[in-house]
Amino acid sequence: MSAALVRPYLVDLQTRIVRALEAFDGKSFRSDSWQRPDGGGGLTRVIEGGNFFERGGVNFSHVMGGQLPPSATANRPELAGAAFEAMGVSLVLHPRNPYCPTVHMNVRFFSTRPADGSDAAPVWWFGGGMDLTPYYGFVEDAQHFHRVCRDAVAPFGSELYPRFKAWCDRYFFLKHRNEPRGIGGLFFDDFNEQDFAHSFALTQSVGDAFLSAYLPIIERRRDTPWGERERAFQSYRHGRYVEFNLVFDRGTHFGLQSGGRTESILMSMPAEVSWRYDWQPEAGSAEARLYEEFLSARDWV
Repeated sequence: MSAALVRPYLVDLQTRIVRALEAFDGKSFRSDSWQRPDGGGGLTRVIEGGNFFERGGVNFSHVMGGQLPPSATANRPELAGAAFEAMGVSLVLHPRNPYCPTVHMNVRFFSTRPADGSDAAPVWWFGGGMDLTPYYGFVEDAQHFHRVCRDAVAPFGSELYPRFKAWCDRYFFLKHRNEPRGIGGLFFDDFNEQDFAHSFALTQSVGDAFLSAYLPIIERRRDTPWGERERAFQSYRHGRYVEFNLVFDRGTHFGLQSGGRTESILMSMPAEVSWRYDWQPEAGSAEARLYEEFLSARDWV
């Protein structure tokens, strides 16, 4: 088991994804290399005001520290105080066209050393997944995204897709709103089943599946006409994205609690956001259909 095996894959994954997105958008990402005073650093790749993407980022980070923050020990209290090494690729893409969904993907690796300095074996785990947040729902898009997610983990066990899908539905849920953030996908954390090679291969499969899951959807929807009504609804739903990331997201909390680079952590925020008091969609509208048919846990495959 070695973090040295994971890092080259993550660096290459970031490069491959950015190249594909640049080819799709026609505008280059900005590259921003950074160092963390407490150890480690990363490379943030950001696009703003693109031809298609209003805002988006594809981050690579590799950080280490003397004590795991609370967000990383929520499910592993026995690791409180342990030294850690963490690396991952995390992306969020916000298209300008409201008929094109926002997407999030993350793959990551953690390793810890005993807080007491003993020779005990390090504890390691992988995590990650991807999820889709539409503003105007299309059944064929939801089916495609979930089928790619299913196929990515199928070689590692038929039980993993329903397990990781259910986990995603639970995780990306705004409890204070009593509604999902989007239509879900896959989510897994604290994953170290069988052995390192098996867990790493599964994580690679999820990362490698991202472009196949997302690009066909935005290819299909990119030229759909939209107006002020659709844009206003997209901005309103962006508010839900902000609420989730700041209130619930463990990755955001880990980054901020561990002294990470704020600009890179908050690159996931949409550029345009609005909130309306007690707003309700008009009955029978396309906006109401999102709530009634898409923002509920269901079997898309």
